[in-house]
Amino acid sequence: MAFGDLLEMVGGTGRFQIMHVTLLCIPVLMMASHNLLQNFVAPVPPHYCKAHKNLSQSLLSPEEILLITVPLDQKGKPMKCLRYVTPQWHLLALNKTSGSEEQGDAENGLDVELQGCVDGWSYNITDESKSIISDVGRCFIQSDTLHVFKLHCNMFKFWCFCQWDLVCDLRSLKQMGQTIYMGGVLVGAIVFGDLSDRYGRRVLLLISYLFMAVSGTCAAFSTSFSMFCLFRFGCGMALSGQGLNGFSLILEWIPTRVRTVCGTTAGYCYTTGQLILVAIAYYVRDWRGLTLAVSLPFYVIFLYSWWFLESSRWLVLNNRSEEAIRDLKRVARFNGCRDEGEKIDIKMLEESMKKEMSCSHGSYSVLDLFRTSTMRKMTICLSATWLSTSFAYYGLAMDLQKFGVNIYLMQVIFGAVDIPAKVIINVTMSLLGRRPSQSGALILAGVAILINLMVPDDQQTVRTCLAVFGKGCLAASFTCCFLYAGELFPTIIRQSGMGFVSMMARVGSMVAPMVILTEDHIPWLPALIYGGAPILSGVAAMFLPETLGSPLPETIQDVEDRGSGKSSKMRQKKTIPCQETNTNLLKQAA
Repeated sequence: MAFGDLLEMVGGTGRFQIMHVTLLCIPVLMMASHNLLQNFVAPVPPHYCKAHKNLSQSLLSPEEILLITVPLDQKGKPMKCLRYVTPQWHLLALNKTSGSEEQGDAENGLDVELQGCVDGWSYNITDESKSIISDVGRCFIQSDTLHVFKLHCNMFKFWCFCQWDLVCDLRSLKQMGQTIYMGGVLVGAIVFGDLSDRYGRRVLLLISYLFMAVSGTCAAFSTSFSMFCLFRFGCGMALSGQGLNGFSLILEWIPTRVRTVCGTTAGYCYTTGQLILVAIAYYVRDWRGLTLAVSLPFYVIFLYSWWFLESSRWLVLNNRSEEAIRDLKRVARFNGCRDEGEKIDIKMLEESMKKEMSCSHGSYSVLDLFRTSTMRKMTICLSATWLSTSFAYYGLAMDLQKFGVNIYLMQVIFGAVDIPAKVIINVTMSLLGRRPSQSGALILAGVAILINLMVPDDQQTVRTCLAVFGKGCLAASFTCCFLYAGELFPTIIRQSGMGFVSMMARVGSMVAPMVILTEDHIPWLPALIYGGAPILSGVAAMFLPETLGSPLPETIQDVEDRGSGKSSKMRQKKTIPCQETNTNLLKQAA
């Protein structure tokens, strides 16, 4: 008897399982809200240097003040980071001429000197959300020392701000904020993954929900950018904890026959969460209110999550069989199968877990992923696939403003495209195989991004369609990544392998925001990098073995035999590994 048979005895997919999966999927709806929150809390509003102080009380109109204080760029628009050292009064007489003529007069006149925005910036937030870019922190200092404090802030740009003003010289801090958040996701995966194996899924899930609620609330009331980044780092850690342990509890309390359905359901909950974020952000335009709105639900989730039961599998593997039997009987009563539940005893439970317990023997580490030639090649190719998928995905998804389309509409389109993309990739994986699906999705995504380089900026519809197609291909690649990697790594080291490639994906998501900064020097470089990386990794994926219809490898030797063309040593009958493939796949999805 396998453990899945015990779950069938206590009700299979009864009332408990339905309620259990539903309550665990609700937080998944909110995961996208934190992953993509930066799009709505950090849009850069139109801005330019503030006028000279002696003009603040003048009778000039705002347009006239802008004309004589801020020069125009090559496109005839006010420069964002420069102003005239002294007001150019003579430009008032030229206000009927074209912008290019005024610009020429200003630059070709008598020693027109420019300076930075020494008095700060003026923002046009009429049509934009109130964002962290232009927020003002609390200084708690005397006005006569404010100038000295600002100089100190400029010297240590990241650590203190009276006024956030994340523009011009401080523009890179916006991207750094997202990188820090993704760093929290990476650290959380390492910390919570190890702790969950030691102390159980349920207690770590409770901690993660509370940690997310508190960190998100504190981020909403942050008075400085450094404080905001600190608490966003905490949100990233909490997100990993809830994803890792939430998916584990979903899959470890349901029978094998419905695991794929539940895993797919959880995946679509994340896609739906992207659309929910747009709805919330559309009505809550202030960044503090929005951050609070996506964080407060976790207090409610924390309260009802006390109802969850610990994984009986984990309890047995940690010598707590009596607690596992108690929980299984509670589930049986909840599902109306009391009589069947009373038949379960320690002997029956340990017999059902014999296979898992035997597979837990032996010592393996991440180094075993690189000890043999086939494992080494496979790990490197998979790492490139995961890294580039995450890198390009967040490179597109976290810079919606560059498409010139309303960011709310753009996020809806980006979220909706995941639905057909996931359906199509599942069909191609079943008909064409894993390798062509993985490679094709990456190459198509890269080609779409590179084609966008040749499309003029004024053709926004074409640019948007190509970006949406590329993002859909990357979402499909993510879906394929989880299944493909789980089928390639052998059972005895599958968890370590999935953890390693998942870590590479986190690295990609951390690097992605910083690449955008290279456009200050070479405007076309970010798109070239975002498009080139998936194409290269798509080529690398061609060197991976096909797994469609193949039995799962259980040992490293099975992988080596498959790499050398020797299939005789692999069992022809598909076996049940220590932990089901889908469990390992979706445990890493957080």
